[in-house]
Amino acid sequence: MGADGSKLANEENTLRELEKSCGCNFPGSDYHPADRKNWISGLNPEKVHLNKIVWPGTHNSGTNEIGVFLISRPFAECQSLSIYEQLVLGTRLLDIRVNENREVCHGILATYGIDVVINDVKRFISETQSEIIILEIRTEFGHNDPPEFEKYLEQHLRDHLIHQDDRVFHKTVAEILPKRIICFWKPRNSDTPNPGSPFWSSGYLKDDWIDTNLPVRKFESNLNCLSQQPPVSSRRYFYKVENTVTPQGDQLDLYVKPVTHRIHWCRRLFITQCFLKNIADRLQVFSTDFIDEDFVDACVGLTWARIEGKA
Repeated sequence: MGADGSKLANEENTLRELEKSCGCNFPGSDYHPADRKNWISGLNPEKVHLNKIVWPGTHNSGTNEIGVFLISRPFAECQSLSIYEQLVLGTRLLDIRVNENREVCHGILATYGIDVVINDVKRFISETQSEIIILEIRTEFGHNDPPEFEKYLEQHLRDHLIHQDDRVFHKTVAEILPKRIICFWKPRNSDTPNPGSPFWSSGYLKDDWIDTNLPVRKFESNLNCLSQQPPVSSRRYFYKVENTVTPQGDQLDLYVKPVTHRIHWCRRLFITQCFLKNIADRLQVFSTDFIDEDFVDACVGLTWARIEGKA
């Protein structure tokens, strides 16, 4: 085993030992929603304040069909489910990157048009009553903004958009309905959305992205950055923590799935550590590659515990 391999093995062992020593139990850890498709509804929209939700998110959400199967796709695929399937599973934040042609992309690789995402979101909304979605759309690095994109989004999502407003964070879901989508539009060259706009500007969704393939470095960085945030009760923006690691160009393992799985299993360990470090009241948007039921349940369980006064 080379030096890099030994370092990675040591890092994974470090996290496994941490799991053995502290466990993965936290308030709400044994809670499982009866219906993940309608989990916000199941928690009672009149009791669920927006700033108490732990939002299960997907990183690079629109990559399930990107590139060529078994050839270029493994280098860019971060989700195996469609947008609609992710929402049905319980995902409530979607991270969508677009190019100048209104195609969803990840780096240089493009996939289906943004209309596929919009149609899946609208289908999900039509089948549910109280589920709020955070839709984060940005122009991918190295690309130009799609022309008149804000007009396009407003035309197709107008009836569902929750306008940019600081007061939203302290409202219950019931007070926000029937509006259903908080849509962030993050252009590279165009003007950013103004206060009161149907769209939210980038300052309302923050993160501290660390580009690394080392799971301990990412895990500890996430904890450190989260600790520097104010509690959700006083925050007037969303803060996202991504439980992911990233392939690096100088490494032999360039496929997304085996690299990100070094930290993929750490979702419950991370939440447990947040409680042990007294920063669980700061966790808000928790995002992952290849989202699954357990990741959703961990986020929903903590949300339930907050609503019930157990966390």
